Amino acid sequence: MNLLTESAASAGGGIGLLLMYVVIIGGMMYFMAIRPQKKEQKRVTAMLSEMSVGDSIVTTGGFYGVVIDITDEDVIVEFGSNKNCRIPMKKSAIAEVEKADAQ
Repeated sequence: MNLLTESAASAGGGIGLLLMYVVIIGGMMYFMAIRPQKKEQKRVTAMLSEMSVGDSIVTTGGFYGVVIDITDEDVIVEFGSNKNCRIPMKKSAIAEVEKADAQ
C-alpha cells in the first residue's frame, strides 16, 4: 500500500511541475510579446488622435505629405510640391506624424 501512495504523490508532483512551467512560459510571453504590442498600439492611437490639419506625415509606404483634411477614418493628404496631388487615405496607413508647430 505504501508503494501505491508514493506513485500517486509523484504523479501529482509531475502535474504540479508541468503547471508551474506553463505559468512561467505564459508570463514570459506576456512580458515579451503581448505587453510591448499593446504599448505600441496605444502610442499609435494617441499619435493619430492628436493629428491635425497642416501636420507633416510619413505613410507606411514611405511617402511624405501634409494633412489637408481629417474625417473619422480617413485623411486627405497633399503629396510633393505639386499642390494638385491630394489623395484620400486611411489613418491606419500613417506611420509618423510631425506637428506643424515643430517645423
